[in-house]
Amino acid sequence: MVFIQKTINVLIVDDDSVDREMIRRLLSKSTHQYSIMEAGTVDDALILYDQHHFDVILLDYRMPQRDGIEMILEIRTHLRNYGSAIVMLSSATDEELAIACLKAGAQDFISKSEINIGRIQNAIIHAQTRFELEQKLRESYLTSKKLAERDSLTGLANRFVFDESLHIAVANNQRSAFKLGLILFDVDNFKHINDIHGHDVGDAVLIELALRISEALRENELFSRIGGDEFAIMIANLNDIFHLQMIANRILKVVKAPFEMEHATLNVELSIGIAVHPDNSVDSKELIKCSDIALYRAKMKSGSKICFFYPAMQEQLVRRYDIEHMLRSAIENNELNLHYQPVIDVNTQKISGFEALLRINTHSSLNCYPDEFIPIAEKIGVIGEIGEWVIETAISQLATWNKKFKNTFTMAINLSAVQLENDDILTTIKSNIEKHKVNANDLEFEITETAVLNCHERVISRIQSIRDMGCKLALDDFGTGYSSISHLLKLPISIIKFDRTIMPSSKEDIASIKLLEGLILMSNKLELEMVAEGIEEEFQLTLIHQNKVHRAQGYFFSKALSIKDIEKLI
Repeated sequence: MVFIQKTINVLIVDDDSVDREMIRRLLSKSTHQYSIMEAGTVDDALILYDQHHFDVILLDYRMPQRDGIEMILEIRTHLRNYGSAIVMLSSATDEELAIACLKAGAQDFISKSEINIGRIQNAIIHAQTRFELEQKLRESYLTSKKLAERDSLTGLANRFVFDESLHIAVANNQRSAFKLGLILFDVDNFKHINDIHGHDVGDAVLIELALRISEALRENELFSRIGGDEFAIMIANLNDIFHLQMIANRILKVVKAPFEMEHATLNVELSIGIAVHPDNSVDSKELIKCSDIALYRAKMKSGSKICFFYPAMQEQLVRRYDIEHMLRSAIENNELNLHYQPVIDVNTQKISGFEALLRINTHSSLNCYPDEFIPIAEKIGVIGEIGEWVIETAISQLATWNKKFKNTFTMAINLSAVQLENDDILTTIKSNIEKHKVNANDLEFEITETAVLNCHERVISRIQSIRDMGCKLALDDFGTGYSSISHLLKLPISIIKFDRTIMPSSKEDIASIKLLEGLILMSNKLELEMVAEGIEEEFQLTLIHQNKVHRAQGYFFSKALSIKDIEKLI
């Protein structure tokens, strides 16, 4: 009989690469077989945890941003699979810390100073054994709980499970930067359904309702029936409250189709109330009250409605939807428009080119600028269509002006991160260069530092392809907080645009002047062309002229203007 040794899948989570390598080497000397993966942060580890099965996690306690206990709490909550033994590692030998880790859900705790092949191997075996025993106890416990925790009609989690889960989730969320959302909803006029069609039909409606909504939800959203025709959904780890609005919209969408009962066809409408932790309350019971109040407010409106507890959130989401409607309407009704801000040659003080800036001609009173509506256009998937229109319109206008005024102006066109994710951008640029017969070297495509902050190889390849066409690439908003020399080294950047926020506010602003002069010196060393944005005062122009910045733009020269007004300046 041949004994086949099982491979133990191990995840090492430690921000110190030296410590990770030391543990990996120790495990390689073991008589056991290990398959090892590594992560340097809790967030990276959770991604791996969701994608792979690990028998054991060797987890460092102290890490930047989120510590090891936060990861244990996130893994051990019912919102994630309960699937790995955890050995906590720490440079500290604090007994209270060890107890805290074990209480949080780790199976063992060892000090890094004690780590050797025997100690870590024994810790893994001990943790696995303890974890298996805990799992058996847990399975027995869950089996007995299941009978008491499921709603007998719909099969959803019942009120007891909901209250317990919300309490745990709120407690865990106290240490998190994320938000937690609570959605309550019920069926409008459900009593009438029972009174007119009978309780059997009412029950059938609730069963069908639970089924439809369950299919529209994700796995990490706890869906419960908490009484009568009232339901609750809890959503953890939210970055954006807009996600709650999206879920509520999905709920309303799936109930639009008529409910075909045995002896009746019913149209069902819902009212939805939403509250957010910690914005509305830091207590689970109070959070339920907030959602309940929002639900009551929703019922005061006609039809199926959604209402947030916090009025400012409601206003924010209403504005977001107004902007979304404005964008779709602008595309459909040809209300997109470009204004052009002159770019000035600092030496000659003459116009050398323009930056194309998107505007929307709308009859709405909504006052909205690109900084606000471009991210929404990206989110709702219309940035590609808008971007294509901007590129074609700007290139066409450049061709017109260069021919009309017998000049060689340049045209700067902004590209968003989402546009760079799509190969269509290359086709759009190339076809318009050919169609309008412009010199590719007169086109400058501006990308922000945020757009390339974590760009992958395909994006870098597309950026290089734009450069290979002969177009210039400008790094926009340089100096706004994400500045990294690596962007200038790994990307084919030929122009750097200094953001208006780093322009000195006065001659006495010595620190800002020195910072700007340092950036100019660096740019000169890298042989980059420089454009200074936000020039509003004469002393700023004098400063950049003395430091040999090539071009400038800003209100000192002109704001962005219509075609008609630009032609008056040329």
